Amino acid sequence: MQPACPVQQQASVLPSEHLVHTVHTESHETKKKEHMFQQRWQRPVPVCGGCEGCCSDAQQGAAGKVDGGTGPGLVAFKLQPGLPGKMDSGLRFHYVAAGERGKPLMLLLHGFPEFWYSWRHQLREFKSEYRVVALDLRGYGETDAPSHKENYKLDCLITDIKDILESLGYNKCVLIGHDWGGMIAWLVAICYPEMVTKLIVVNFPHPSVFTEYILRHPSQLIKSGYYFFFQMPWFPEFMFTVNDFKVLKNLFTSQATGIGRKGCRLTAEDIEAYLYVFSQPGALTGPINHYRNIFSCLPLQHHEVIMPTLLLWGERDAFMEVEMAEITRIYVKNHFRLTILSEASHWLQQDQPDIVNKLIWTFLKEETTRKRE
Repeated sequence: MQPACPVQQQASVLPSEHLVHTVHTESHETKKKEHMFQQRWQRPVPVCGGCEGCCSDAQQGAAGKVDGGTGPGLVAFKLQPGLPGKMDSGLRFHYVAAGERGKPLMLLLHGFPEFWYSWRHQLREFKSEYRVVALDLRGYGETDAPSHKENYKLDCLITDIKDILESLGYNKCVLIGHDWGGMIAWLVAICYPEMVTKLIVVNFPHPSVFTEYILRHPSQLIKSGYYFFFQMPWFPEFMFTVNDFKVLKNLFTSQATGIGRKGCRLTAEDIEAYLYVFSQPGALTGPINHYRNIFSCLPLQHHEVIMPTLLLWGERDAFMEVEMAEITRIYVKNHFRLTILSEASHWLQQDQPDIVNKLIWTFLKEETTRKRE
């Protein structure tokens, strides 16, 4: 039997009322994609009936289920006002979950410009021993997107993770973040150490390392130039849409910034999924607003990370210089493991999923009482 395509699987796990949107663009190619998306994504979504690894009874009916022959499927739903798990912010947060409720929680935070789908390989890998939850961060994908940039300050993003953890019925988790999600993961670990049993970060240094390094190294300042570009209103969003979202596609596929020849390259269906999510009206403003507040929040007042920490790094990262990875060690006051993959890109968990998953398993099974190396 032919395996289901990833985009069809993704469509199945999204709430049915959110499957079809109109893409407002004059591009002929995008109009063709819109028609294709509507055909592919408009198919019926099964209503959750209390399946294994699913949401609470009060949330059933807002979820779809996928079972691609690999055991319990992926489940997607929102923490909503008026339901158990309401967020203090009043925002609805969309996430996809795999694994049984009651197992230890593994919480996954994506980067820019991504959404929960960047963790698809890890959702399937770790569901055997964990309740694996991949979020759409504030402003991304199916999660609510406040209109004002002040709603994307780092303290709001940190509090989101704390509230989500509690709303899921947990008081601690294994926390994993990539890129901007890695920045948030570091800050959650610093501010709420009692909530993080182990910290895993992919291609983002300790925030204090980043701010100190960028001021002393013009090469990193240039690589981080998009942080400054994103301070402009509306124009960055417009640039992403030009030429049928060419910038977005190139980030993942070009020789300069994308996944290399030896990596697990994104399929056409994977690229379609990203284009679909970020081509929705206003879909880029929330993600870019994350960056429009960063200069008001750094440097940090508190720095130390006290839980066991794994830092994974693709050496071919076009946006982050690898020297920052080793410097990060000085801020971790517990067991610290750094692994640099020489042929891997910035998009590490998608680029080298098998190696990344193996390294995570090894770290998770290590004794937490080990002293820092």
